[in-house]
Amino acid sequence: MAHEPGTRFTATQLLERLSGLHPDLVILGPADLKGRHPGEHADNFAGGVMAQPGSTAAAAALVSWCAAHDVAIVPQGGLTGLVGGNVSHAGEVILSSARLNRIVAIHPEEMTVTVEAGVPLETLQQAIAAHGLTTGIDLGSRGSATIGGMVSTNAGGILAFRNGVMRHQVLGLEAVLPSGAVFSDLTRVVKVSAGPDLKHLFIGGEGAFGFVTQVVLKLEPQRPARATAFLGVADAASALSVIRHFRSLSSVTLEGAEMMWPRYIRDGAALKGFDLSWLEQDAAALLIEVSAETVEAAAAALEEGLETLWEPVGLKGGVIAQSLDQARRFWDIREDSGFYYPAIPDAPSFDISVPPTYLDTYVAGLDARLKAIDPTFEAYVYGHIADGNLHLTLIKHGPLPEAELLAVENAIYTGIREAGGSFSAEHGVGTEKRHAYETFGSPEKQALARLIKQAIDPKGLFNPGKVPF
Repeated sequence: MAHEPGTRFTATQLLERLSGLHPDLVILGPADLKGRHPGEHADNFAGGVMAQPGSTAAAAALVSWCAAHDVAIVPQGGLTGLVGGNVSHAGEVILSSARLNRIVAIHPEEMTVTVEAGVPLETLQQAIAAHGLTTGIDLGSRGSATIGGMVSTNAGGILAFRNGVMRHQVLGLEAVLPSGAVFSDLTRVVKVSAGPDLKHLFIGGEGAFGFVTQVVLKLEPQRPARATAFLGVADAASALSVIRHFRSLSSVTLEGAEMMWPRYIRDGAALKGFDLSWLEQDAAALLIEVSAETVEAAAAALEEGLETLWEPVGLKGGVIAQSLDQARRFWDIREDSGFYYPAIPDAPSFDISVPPTYLDTYVAGLDARLKAIDPTFEAYVYGHIADGNLHLTLIKHGPLPEAELLAVENAIYTGIREAGGSFSAEHGVGTEKRHAYETFGSPEKQALARLIKQAIDPKGLFNPGKVPF
């Protein structure tokens, strides 16, 4: 049964037409997807048909067919996205990177790696550890987040304050364009001054400009000798003083700096039975980790630094991990950031960034703005203090009525752009931040993005309904 271009296919019809399209293309239907965990959004598999190419050629064949028949495509990676960027609908084909899971080449001497898009971050980290190397980016979801997905969302994470975000780690990439043509720019060098660097269209593009298949990443030396501490701080300014001190030392490298405001650290620690007797009442917590040539050197530098900082900064308590297991427990308090969802399901969550020196002003203003909406409103506040990235969750059952949610969004996003920050730091736009993109994003940037989208994907078939072009 033939269909005219532009008509919608059912899942059964798509399965019939896509099966046998390419020998390295696996097609899954509703029965195959039933029972699979859909990741962070229940509707990620709602399209019902998933294509899993095992090569760039297979991905290009699938995309070419969809382009010819006006079938929309939803690219998917590890399904760890938090803003609905992987949601699919009936009539759309899910294009998964699950079988693009090979580490193509590790180049230890030049400290680069070429990797397919479906490789999980932790898998890559384990493979390159044998060469004394690690990635310049790290996430709490490292076990499931894939390299292609991290590229498409321009992931940030724990090391962004030092190494930048995913955009700064990518040397080259390969992607299938919405036409089915292959964009290949697998350069392995830092210095490329040969016209516009077009790979950046796909980094942070959330699958709107193409499907990433391979990536070249730069690597850095692994620093396994660590020392970790939890500190009590009065505010972000105090935390930044601690961070600046340890970043200025030549003997150690600051590997992490995570701040948890009082309500977050108290509730998270209580749930896990974590002892906070060392933390003064109403203080926030700063988790820091440093590396050195040896564990002893890292611990000594950490202890000496804290002794130097204690009175000038006015630290409100502290404890240094005495073992690797204890350090992991420290990090678990920060990385188990969804601990509150059983108590407040569907609570509205946000991911913003502001210049670090503006954090105290922002948090104080946010508290006042939320209480102006409802005196009972309060937020869990925590995040990557050194780069100004805050994660915020309203302590209230969701979903909120639309009018109330818009009021909360306005309270969250007010003043961010003017301060030089962003309404989305590392989670992207997806479906959940469309209003924020349109209201708080730069109109000029939106207009230019629409022009580029029209040029590359004139039918609007790649990840429709997400970033609003």
